[in-house]
Amino acid sequence: MPGRLAVRDAVATERMDDPHCDPERLARTYARFGLVNAVVASPRATYRRWIAPRLRQGDVRLLDIGTGGADFPRAVCRWARRERGRLDVLAIDPDPRAFAFAARGPRGRGLRVRQMDAAAVIVTGERFDVVVSNHVLHHLSDAEVTALLEESAQLLRPGGVAVHRDIERSWGAYLAFWIGTLPFVPFVLRGTFLREDGLTSIRRSRTARELAQLVPTGWRVERGWPARVEAVREA
Repeated sequence: MPGRLAVRDAVATERMDDPHCDPERLARTYARFGLVNAVVASPRATYRRWIAPRLRQGDVRLLDIGTGGADFPRAVCRWARRERGRLDVLAIDPDPRAFAFAARGPRGRGLRVRQMDAAAVIVTGERFDVVVSNHVLHHLSDAEVTALLEESAQLLRPGGVAVHRDIERSWGAYLAFWIGTLPFVPFVLRGTFLREDGLTSIRRSRTARELAQLVPTGWRVERGWPARVEAVREA
């Protein structure tokens, strides 16, 4: 990867992470997450691989870390209605702005939204069959990534799985997002931070090799499509 994408840009910051950013643009960004993530994050793939098989055998407790606008857990709650088991979801985010937006949305059966981080959940004593995050790791420093993975392992029930999904940095991913989102700037992406922050996210993200150097013992790193990288631990 030539140029600036050859090395992770840990200094760049996303506009939505600025506590003083425009609140209206931030709210529109949260509101559009579901549409954009459905294309770039493959949430159905996460559901089909890690959640649905467990629901076919019984009830499942799911923790979504860094839920943002809570688009993923709400989608999972809809999909889970077809399965045999009951799904109980705790969606957490320490950012008060994300929590306020997510809490205003439809709750859905079995969905709880809380303003807290993984360490706070450990203290409650709750444990989960599936622990997930999406597009969270690139926001974190190397030390914070390792700490989050260690906390996630503590939150698993016996037989559970933790899956932290993120972008894998590459020129292909950067160009695909730049070109693919361009036609939607006047419409879906208008008045949001999604395009600008999406490109920054790719610059901040890690390659599979870089992530593999951070994961604790018992974790593995997998690649997915499109431009996905996952840290996985099966208890």
